[in-house]
Amino acid sequence: MLRVISANLNGIRSAVNKGFLDWLPKQNADFVCMQELKAQADNLTAAMLNPEGYYGFFHYAEKKGYSGVGLYARTQPLKIIQGLGVPEIDAEGRYLELVYDTLSIISVYLPSGSSGDHRQAAKYVFMEHFFAHLENLARCGRQVILCGDWNIAHKEIDLKNWKGNRKNSGFLPEERAWLTHVFDDIGWVDVYRSLYPDATGDAYTWWSNRGQAWAKNVGWRIDYQIATPAIAATAQQATIYKDERFSDHAPLIIDYDYE
Repeated sequence: MLRVISANLNGIRSAVNKGFLDWLPKQNADFVCMQELKAQADNLTAAMLNPEGYYGFFHYAEKKGYSGVGLYARTQPLKIIQGLGVPEIDAEGRYLELVYDTLSIISVYLPSGSSGDHRQAAKYVFMEHFFAHLENLARCGRQVILCGDWNIAHKEIDLKNWKGNRKNSGFLPEERAWLTHVFDDIGWVDVYRSLYPDATGDAYTWWSNRGQAWAKNVGWRIDYQIATPAIAATAQQATIYKDERFSDHAPLIIDYDYE
């Protein structure tokens, strides 16, 4: 069995203060993919860098207190890939891949376009480069699990207030169509949705800090584990952990029948 967790931490130091590293050993995860570290190496304690039983790997943003992705792994990879090879994207610390013999595990953090037109434009640039990368990755010969905050809700079922968000970043027609192409044209599998095709409120992974979004479960499903078909087909169950709150996102935990 292979257990993979994806968690946007909205600041690793903040999440740790809320109990993230106390929770982690109880999960028996093989890989923990983290997004939005909002930290650099010299901000992290030894326990954050390498929790007991794990090797830690990170791709930090150049800008302090911003973005960044990380991965905790039980075993050392054969190769570590940081970034997509596009300087303006890689400066924001958005892609980290651990390569093993027959498997790649990836933590990815797509830009949000909600802060203005300039960031939406940056999001579209990322999506263009990332689509080509996903095409190549699908043909790499390994099984791949790609975890992260994609900042896109795919369908109406994936957010509570879909009617009111049709013109907002994260649910724009162009973004949703792009994600459909990722699934239908390249062949990536949305693992949670393959397990639970009709799940609505239980499927949300992010809630705005505004208003009573958490209390009223006015959420979005924007955190995904997306996989190549063969390993996706082995997925046994998925859980969105909500008993404790480490950030404005909830961890997505999926078990695969894969050795």
